[in-house]
Amino acid sequence: MKKAILSAILAAGLVSIGAASGLAQSTFGTVHGVCKDAQGTPITDAQIVWQNQDNGRTYKLKTDKKGSFFSLGLEPGKYTVTLSKDGKVLDTQKNVAIDLGDNPAYDIDLKAAQEQSIQQAAKQQGVSAEQIKQQQEQQAKAEQYNEKIKDVNGKLTQVNEMLKAQPPQYDQAIASLTEIAQAVPNEDVIWYRLGSAYLDSAKTQTDAAERTKRNTEAYNDLQKAVELRKNPPQGTATKTPANQAQDAQKLAAYYDNLGAAAARLNKVDEAMNDYKQAAQINPANAGSYYFNLGAILTNTATDANGKKAAAEAFDKAIQADPTKADAYYWKGSNLIALSTSDSSGKLSAPEGTAEAFQKYLDLQPSGPHAEEAKQMLAALNQTVESSYGTKKATKKK
Repeated sequence: MKKAILSAILAAGLVSIGAASGLAQSTFGTVHGVCKDAQGTPITDAQIVWQNQDNGRTYKLKTDKKGSFFSLGLEPGKYTVTLSKDGKVLDTQKNVAIDLGDNPAYDIDLKAAQEQSIQQAAKQQGVSAEQIKQQQEQQAKAEQYNEKIKDVNGKLTQVNEMLKAQPPQYDQAIASLTEIAQAVPNEDVIWYRLGSAYLDSAKTQTDAAERTKRNTEAYNDLQKAVELRKNPPQGTATKTPANQAQDAQKLAAYYDNLGAAAARLNKVDEAMNDYKQAAQINPANAGSYYFNLGAILTNTATDANGKKAAAEAFDKAIQADPTKADAYYWKGSNLIALSTSDSSGKLSAPEGTAEAFQKYLDLQPSGPHAEEAKQMLAALNQTVESSYGTKKATKKK
């Protein structure tokens, strides 16, 4: 009797267990897989978002140290699957089916996906897969470079503030510009800015060796800027006529500062050539470039030929800009140094000397060199003939 009762209890238990097993049947799907990048390396700590295309319900999963992910709880349906890391979308696939129970592995292989994409693009465009690959690589490099440029622009804004400070923070600006030049070594404007910062900072140095060092750095950096501007790296975009005009102005400015650096290092012939190049490239500003050339020649002239060359440079500055008063004064100063005197001590200056001083006073009757100009005219036995109200007079007897 006891055996019969026990058998009945066991049978009831088996039925109960069977019923419970039936109730536990899953109504969800299982997903799992491995994510690898274009180099075949596991993509760790990435986010995979599964979005149900029917009801919009979203499931967010994470990859582990092996690039693997796993989830038990996705309802059946079709999904859009998005893989991203650090806020950047790496891959998106639509119509990924999830069924009840365990689904096949859903691996994301960016290398295989990339190859497939290249093959499809090559077929559509009628070119080789290698050509498409090169195009994509160039585009990727361009995007990376653009990101660098964004960072560079931010740093340049800081550099501008350093140089505007009173007194200018030259050393900090030079350090920042050096760092920028290392990040984007093919940008000529960065080397120009760096060279110019060294050039300006050299004037503030009291130690002669340090001045020479900074002027040398300026010279080297400005040479680099000129070379990059004249010979852009391969792959640089073709310039439009408007850009070409702007480039000419920039190159002339580069030569102008390079000439100043060369002059400070006693590279007189190079400085002369640099200023002449600037004037030829940008005639609209030739007056300033020839004036700078005249200043260099004035400071370095040791004989009559040097003075004559300086006067000729100032004459060219005047031809380019007839309103440049200082050019007349310095032209006259160089010419008067070529004067001769007779036995009575009367000076005989080269033609155009008195006219140069007269024109300076005409343009700037109260200018910084006005008194010196009047003294020069007096030494030449000339009176001031200015259109600013001074009475004209003949030569003194």
